[in-house]
Amino acid sequence: MAESAHQGIKTVLHPVTDLAKATSVYTALLGIEPQTKGDHYVGYDVAGQHIGLVPDPGMSSPVSYWHVPDIEAKLAEVTAAGATVQKPASDVGGGRLVATFTDLDGNVLGLVQD
Repeated sequence: MAESAHQGIKTVLHPVTDLAKATSVYTALLGIEPQTKGDHYVGYDVAGQHIGLVPDPGMSSPVSYWHVPDIEAKLAEVTAAGATVQKPASDVGGGRLVATFTDLDGNVLGLVQD
């Protein structure tokens, strides 16, 4: 069997309408303080995963992000299989690239390359 070209789901972003109130709920749920806390993003690193809170009205549900070694190659692979790029790869800081695409049923999925 060929080795998988991704490292699994390590990041899940949750859309929120009130970042401060959501931070209180997720801090209680996870039992830890956020490791990243800003005006537009709060992030928790827990049990090998990163849970992020994003006040993004464009998101309608949580998005799971697969970590991959080559984001452009994986985008090409999934689009060749029928997926549609929603947001092309872009640098979100520190050299981290993120992209989202939809599967054939309209589910939004994400990719991360560090």
